[in-house]
Amino acid sequence: MTREWGAAMRRIQAGNALSAFGLGFTVPYLYVYVAQVRDLGAGTAGVVLAVFAMAALVVLPFTGRIIDRRGPLPVLVSGAVLASAGALAMGFSGSVPTAVMSAALLGAGTAVMQPALATMIVWCSTAATRTRAFATQFFLANLGLGVGGLVGGQIVDQDRPGSFTLLFAVEAVMFLVLAGMAASVRLPRPAAFAVSALSKEDKGSAGGGGLRALLRHRAMVQLLGLGFVVFFACYGQFESGLAAYGTEAAGIDPSTLGVALAANTAVIVIAQFVVLRLVERRSRTRVIAAVGLIWTVAWIVAGYAGLGHGSTTMATAAFISTYALFGLGEAMLAPTVAPLVADLAPTSMVGQYNSAFALVKQLALAVGPAVGGPMGASLHGPYIVTFVLFSLGITVLALRLGRRLTPAQDRPSLVAASRVVARRLPEGAEKAEPAATEPVPERVG
Repeated sequence: MTREWGAAMRRIQAGNALSAFGLGFTVPYLYVYVAQVRDLGAGTAGVVLAVFAMAALVVLPFTGRIIDRRGPLPVLVSGAVLASAGALAMGFSGSVPTAVMSAALLGAGTAVMQPALATMIVWCSTAATRTRAFATQFFLANLGLGVGGLVGGQIVDQDRPGSFTLLFAVEAVMFLVLAGMAASVRLPRPAAFAVSALSKEDKGSAGGGGLRALLRHRAMVQLLGLGFVVFFACYGQFESGLAAYGTEAAGIDPSTLGVALAANTAVIVIAQFVVLRLVERRSRTRVIAAVGLIWTVAWIVAGYAGLGHGSTTMATAAFISTYALFGLGEAMLAPTVAPLVADLAPTSMVGQYNSAFALVKQLALAVGPAVGGPMGASLHGPYIVTFVLFSLGITVLALRLGRRLTPAQDRPSLVAASRVVARRLPEGAEKAEPAATEPVPERVG
């Protein structure tokens, strides 16, 4: 069975890397494509980006329940096909309605794929291998995005709309490749997952008990709050507030933004597995707390870049270093946060827990630019102070979360068997696990 799980995991990871490669082709150029290449204006481009984000917020609340009832595979395949249709339609969009509709399809499809992929990784891993599995997923996704962006940059030509159509066509094909690879996976099924075997209590609670159960799980609620701060203080600033701050306060050349993002990706790709060896046997919450301190330093360095009155060369170096430090923190988060979501989830609610975390991420990515963009462009000092405080908040929230976790949840190296394997044991065997600090139902409701 372990060999079968390994084969499934390899296909899932390969499909994930290829779909990230396709996304890398288009994500950096979506604004330019809509506003300038299709000549629909900056306002329409902003609406398209907003619709892309809002589509995720619409579909994610329902995605987790479907995953838990039908399994992650059909959800992933459906999301990939939907995203493929949206990408292809975007490549031929010449009007505002078609561009907006294409963005809605693309945003909804890619959003649905996130928790489905995460749940498939959970099903194909154990507590001992899950940390490395999620680190590998993050590494391959960033590698795919980086390579896709580099290759796409060689193809794209602002004076030739057909070059953008080619990019979106490649993206559409990559999503279909992911769907095909996922459909060929023989996915292991946790014994606790069986829609036909749901008790009357489970079925009666499916209309809302799952959400109530999640909200009663205090450790998960704290993790959701921590996740919002993490994504708001980092990812939500990359292409908005931090970019505006760099060009306005630090006088960074716009082309340097691309170099800074490349440095961020390079650090992730180079450091991921080195970092993994250092963190996989340590407390997850203390690792997250350390990330908060690293990002605090990153924001202080950014403050020097814009407010330090040094030379342009020093400011540029400091700004690029900020992105590199963010990359180091991201490499540390990859093997900690996503596996922790999975380990907190009851077996029957893995999809809902993953979807809830994806929803919080999308909210942070929507709110982050709205708050950080104007501040980074005009309120330079308050902007830096605000996000230094948010980074320190990550450390505080992580340490508080650690008090609610069991030793096995905080340090998975302490246990040899996974939750999935444990739930294959005869009924009652799970009672041997360490008691949680609060009651969390093993069944929905």
